[in-house]
Amino acid sequence: KNISFSIKAGDFVMITGRNGSGKSTFMHQVAMLDQPTSGSILLDLTNLTGEITDITKLPEKKRIELRLKEIGYIFQEYALIRELTALENVMLPRLMFRDPKEAKIKALLELKKVGLGKKINRLPSQLSGGEQQRVAIARALVNNPRIIFADEPTANLDTVASKNVLDIFQKINQQGITIVMISHEPDELKYAKRQIVFSDGKLIENKELRHV
Repeated sequence: KNISFSIKAGDFVMITGRNGSGKSTFMHQVAMLDQPTSGSILLDLTNLTGEITDITKLPEKKRIELRLKEIGYIFQEYALIRELTALENVMLPRLMFRDPKEAKIKALLELKKVGLGKKINRLPSQLSGGEQQRVAIARALVNNPRIIFADEPTANLDTVASKNVLDIFQKINQQGITIVMISHEPDELKYAKRQIVFSDGKLIENKELRHV
């Protein structure tokens, strides 16, 4: 409802609010998983196309291409394919436009970055919840996206696994990747640079976070 704000490149934004406040709906719009009924969503693609693009007006084929190459999405429930190994799950998005050999090399690299280099041949059922989420992070990073959207990525994890995931997010944000994350945990705000609060479909707070 009348939401208007911008997210800068390299930002780490934490979106908070009660259940049903509109957080996931917002995330689905900006990540091009759904279409808004009205309004515009502008994505700065000046280094690719020389223009700022209203993604709500793009044909679905172009939206799919942008999701694949420019955006990484991490789900609360991991969304791994249970019949595929960790390596195969991470390779999959890369295989859409790269050959299998190159996709495997890149997937191995991303799995090593999240500390799963020795578990590449495990099925999701053979991994802990934290390990499955790290596979999902590696998959989201495999195509070198500029933006990572994460919808409550720590909700099903214990304290240690949650910290591991957030430490990875902080590290990749320091490398210049923009992160937009939904969270219900106040303690997780210390990782973010900015907090946006939703309530009943409205944006009620948008503030920079200053950490001591």
